[in-house]
Amino acid sequence: MRVLIIAEEANPEWVSVPLVGWSTASAISQVVDAHIVTQVRNEEAFLRAGVDPNAFTAIDNEAVARPLGRLANALRGGDGRGWTMLAAFKAFAYRSFEKAVWQRFGGAIQRGEFDVVHRVTPLSPTVPSSIARRTRKAGRSFILGPINGGLPWPKEFRAARHAEREWLSYVRGVHRLMPGYRSTRANASAIIVASEATLAQMPSRYLDRCIYLPENAVNADRLPQLSVRSSMPAGCLRLAFVGRLVPYKGCDMAIESAAPLLRAGLASLDVVGDGPERQALEDLAKALGVDSAVRFRGWLSHSDVHEHMLRSDVFLFPSIREFGGGAVLEAMAAGCVPLIVDYGGPGELVTPETGFCVPIGTRAAIVADLLVALQEIQRMPQKLDQMRIAGQDRVRKSFTWESRADQIRRVYEWSLNGGAKPDFGLRS
Repeated sequence: MRVLIIAEEANPEWVSVPLVGWSTASAISQVVDAHIVTQVRNEEAFLRAGVDPNAFTAIDNEAVARPLGRLANALRGGDGRGWTMLAAFKAFAYRSFEKAVWQRFGGAIQRGEFDVVHRVTPLSPTVPSSIARRTRKAGRSFILGPINGGLPWPKEFRAARHAEREWLSYVRGVHRLMPGYRSTRANASAIIVASEATLAQMPSRYLDRCIYLPENAVNADRLPQLSVRSSMPAGCLRLAFVGRLVPYKGCDMAIESAAPLLRAGLASLDVVGDGPERQALEDLAKALGVDSAVRFRGWLSHSDVHEHMLRSDVFLFPSIREFGGGAVLEAMAAGCVPLIVDYGGPGELVTPETGFCVPIGTRAAIVADLLVALQEIQRMPQKLDQMRIAGQDRVRKSFTWESRADQIRRVYEWSLNGGAKPDFGLRS
């Protein structure tokens, strides 16, 4: 099976979408004969990762992408906020990227040199593809996804929405009027949908080609290390938060909910990450009298984050608008039991057997529910042992990049040969 993988955002040295793009594309390349097309800014990272220069092509559309990126950053007030604004401008830049991809590979697709064309990134469902129609016209299979986005802002967190400068999110639905929106879906042989929220927004006429498959996974070599974890020492619960320090990630709720345990010496909290809210969070820890029990680690390498997870008991992550939740899977793989808000991606990954979920609600209600859960854990730490094993088992069976590559290969085979649509049994 010969596959052309379009991964405009794919970089092993970055995080978020670029890391998902890289991980997905490189995993697929292990099970099919693939050629990856990416943006030129990723070229050096591909080479440093040891990718054969003949196995990928770097497309240079920086003349369009760079000024649009600068304009988007200016309008959203800098990095870290206004992600809907950034996604909108990236959609315009992506048009030039895909045009260059077709100029380079359109002839090969039409000649049948590829069985499948798979657009892995952008992940956003708002970005159309002109290659979908052209690929289908050539008699080839076009795969879209994983696509993920459109999770509504919780009405209880309007202030956080404004703090994130998500003004454009109020009119996000106009993307359905963009040229190519319907064509992309109509001409896709299969659409990999990465969240329940995105699936719920899919027009019914396209559901027959939709396959639910979360976007994130972990490397299998992260799993065996659970055996070296030590138990909770002297009743002190080791908590970890990992993520950008921005309003919707909820680090302030993590600190406030854990404060009674932190003050009593019954818990400690490591905050891994950075962002515009860091100073406010440090001030909050001081105001609550827990600054000696809360350690702000800043940004760390992937391996160092994993080491923190291995040393922690609970991944305290009350994000109120999370699409994927890759950090939740990383925690489960390391034997760090997640405590999350049951909304969006994390709520689709964590089961009652593998972690703790509190319902979405007001900020005060979430903080109170988190404290109740933490107190229960602190009183009965033995519950964590069973959850660690169950969480790691769930990751091993369905959420390694090796299993993800096999799942996507089965999607390719279904798109080419028909038969029963794959169902990986992952829907909540």
